[in-house]
Amino acid sequence: MHDLIASPFLNGFVLLRPGRLEGIKLPERRFRDLAQARDSGSGIPSWLAEATRTRWAVQLAPRSVGDATLIRDAPAYGHSRASWEINLGCDLDCEHCYLGPKRFAGLDEEGKHRLLLILRDSAVLWLQITGGEALIDPHFASCSQLAHDLGMMIEVLTNGTRLSNSRTLEVLVASRPYRVTVSLYGATAETYDSFTRRRGAFKKVTRGLAAGIEAGLPLQLALIVTAQNAHEHDQMRAAADELGLPYKEYSHMSPTIYGGAESLASQSPAHLKLLQRFAGCNAGHTFLHVDPHGRASICKVGRDEQIDLMTEGVQGLARLGGIADRLMLRTGGCSGCQLSGNCSVCRPLAKRYQEAKAPLNTYCQHGQKGTAT
Repeated sequence: MHDLIASPFLNGFVLLRPGRLEGIKLPERRFRDLAQARDSGSGIPSWLAEATRTRWAVQLAPRSVGDATLIRDAPAYGHSRASWEINLGCDLDCEHCYLGPKRFAGLDEEGKHRLLLILRDSAVLWLQITGGEALIDPHFASCSQLAHDLGMMIEVLTNGTRLSNSRTLEVLVASRPYRVTVSLYGATAETYDSFTRRRGAFKKVTRGLAAGIEAGLPLQLALIVTAQNAHEHDQMRAAADELGLPYKEYSHMSPTIYGGAESLASQSPAHLKLLQRFAGCNAGHTFLHVDPHGRASICKVGRDEQIDLMTEGVQGLARLGGIADRLMLRTGGCSGCQLSGNCSVCRPLAKRYQEAKAPLNTYCQHGQKGTAT
């Protein structure tokens, strides 16, 4: 099993350690030296041994470069990051969920493995595995292990209900993600179980977090603040601090990916905040999203045009940048807007809000008091 990954990344090269967020930038000369050492079966060069001792306290000698380091070849495509819905099924039923109906459907195990090979060939180095609930997918273990073996840096998004499962922990330790992000929906069983519409959910998550901490997993919390649990906002923060876990807060509820408005009722008006101006993003150019059927889109929101990777293969991604450029144009209800220069919402997300007939104040400057139209 490799201890390190050396890979092209965007316009440069990096040296990474699976399961660790920190890395080392490599000059092209060093990357080429490693590839040559791998091909010749050479031992660990002194500069690599010193760099890994300093950064990760890892001793590589007396192994060869090819044994200790997985060296990824330069790709024909540059999509270095991807999110993947391994399955939309979920064991919870949260009202705020942007996925709408959470149905178990998608590729079989062989298809999922083929998809991961396609993502590897497209240059994906950082892979976020999500759902639905990723950990309840029957093929999560083999897919996580394959992604690891292919030299991908893995993040897992989960609701935490399965973290205490011994098999799940075994898999996560063996193919260690650099981050496991657990969504938190409240601070008490009463609120949590009501929010998720699943009795016993809070107990499962509490047990899962404890198990994950004991196993040394790199946990992070996502505090989801809605109308249903806003009264426990401070308690959720305190719980994260008590566990010693870093956290981020999310309070803006989005329409579903189908343009449905049912998730918007969970918005806590008191927690609506002014967002930063949208200045563009790399969706479709260096980042992509893949749904459970192997269909690629520019992101989780912009799914209007998808590429069937299982039919077209990695070559289909050559069209994704053009799709991104078209989807980002200010069209429909946003065309000609004089405030677009300060807009905080990308065009694909604005379209979802418009389809859901959402109140303007939830996403648009025209709905804010004192804004000129």
